[in-house]
Amino acid sequence: MSDSAPEISGALRSPGASEGRELYVRHARKDGRAVAILRAVDLGDACVVEAEVFPESGDPVVPGPYSFADARLATAFMTEAVEALMYLGCDVHAQ
Repeated sequence: MSDSAPEISGALRSPGASEGRELYVRHARKDGRAVAILRAVDLGDACVVEAEVFPESGDPVVPGPYSFADARLATAFMTEAVEALMYLGCDVHAQ
């Protein structure tokens, strides 16, 4: 894996997400290596959080997507995920 931040892959985009409005994307890195990308998308009647995780060895893992009734609930989930990543020593930033 290179030191540059990976781009959001096609695998990260859930069905219908391209029709939604991207709320935000967060990139987590540890020791200069990409660890995860989290993306929240407002679909109008629901909100989806997508994740892509980059293990030290092997291919990226795409858990989820995680669906929520509204952006408030998705934001709460993202906040907790970001806090957990920071607790684990990751630098998290918007891009």
